[in-house]
Amino acid sequence: MIALRLVRLIESHSEQLTESLLHKLERSSRAADLRKVPMHELRERAGEIYRNLSDWLLTKTEDDIERVYTPLGRRRAERGIDLSALCWALMMTEENLWDFLEMEGMREKPLEILGGFELLRLLDLFFDQAIYFATLGYESYWKAKHAEEGAHLAHVA
Repeated sequence: MIALRLVRLIESHSEQLTESLLHKLERSSRAADLRKVPMHELRERAGEIYRNLSDWLLTKTEDDIERVYTPLGRRRAERGIDLSALCWALMMTEENLWDFLEMEGMREKPLEILGGFELLRLLDLFFDQAIYFATLGYESYWKAKHAEEGAHLAHVA
């Protein structure tokens, strides 16, 4: 199946994809706020996605994605990263994949490419859920922070 072959191609080039993504994020003004995150942490996060893409697409559930991306969103909020930069980074992670596949993996016959539609659906679903849960984590940080500030002000008054 072409989709599984493409996922394996991505996983085997995870280092290259990670470095490409980091380079794109460094150059992107929309992701400038991510400079507050240590490079090794960004590298680890991106590498984990690319290295384990088959797990993320085929075996991980929505609950698994929530368990990883909600805390990620919260950590980014704690660091003062703009939500737009967080979302942009996740979108760039997917776009970087498609750039790679266009160059490396999509030289197939039209009939074989049809088999890649399942991969497209799974990738979109994964990244949409990752953005959603990262946003939830981000929002939960700010809601808790505002609640703490409100409780502090009420206690002072």
